[in-house]
Amino acid sequence: MGQAAPSFLDEPPVSQSLTDYDREHMALYLRLLDSARDGAAWEEAVQILFGLDPAHDPRRCRHVHDTHLARARWMTEQGYRELARPPH
Repeated sequence: MGQAAPSFLDEPPVSQSLTDYDREHMALYLRLLDSARDGAAWEEAVQILFGLDPAHDPRRCRHVHDTHLARARWMTEQGYRELARPPH
């Protein structure tokens, strides 16, 4: 039996602080960063990581990929600081 695609929004919530969505999708963000670092095509990444078919809806797939990758990069630049803070 195949693994179900992770539940995700077309665009992660925009926030200057860490969101619940970010916490829930940390593994996805890391896998996106790895695929970008390794030079994987966005079409391959969106198909594997999101379970989407870029041939069926390339505009949506590109948007999902790019917005999540941008949020993953934000996590490496700013969001990670909140991970080290104790919860409120």
